[in-house]
Amino acid sequence: MGEWLTAAKQWARRVKRDVVALWIAARDGRTPVVAKIVAGAVAAYALSPVDLIPDFVPVLGYLDDLIIVPLGILIAIRLIPAPLMSEFRDMAIERAQRPVSRAGLVAVVIIWLLAAALCIWLARDLLLR
Repeated sequence: MGEWLTAAKQWARRVKRDVVALWIAARDGRTPVVAKIVAGAVAAYALSPVDLIPDFVPVLGYLDDLIIVPLGILIAIRLIPAPLMSEFRDMAIERAQRPVSRAGLVAVVIIWLLAAALCIWLARDLLLR
């Protein structure tokens, strides 16, 4: 059990480091445009203080943290040239604090507001029949 826990902690540290590295990559002029878009989207979502699917929702709440974010990280990393990604990882390790994505927060809030508006509209439509 100890080995598994150690491996999980190391994996979590690598994921955190790679998210910050992708945040740096999205802002670097040497990063290819498609990689910038993907890296920016993944970093914005992962660094957002609000989840699209809240963690208290059974199963789905942790699905984004355990599958969607790591999958997005893998895709973004493959789009960035290896020497650049290595440099971004080194820069991420040097950063004292983790950045916060306000753009990710805004995107998640907008999605939730649109979903709430849709639910209200549908409920209103059903009640008025």
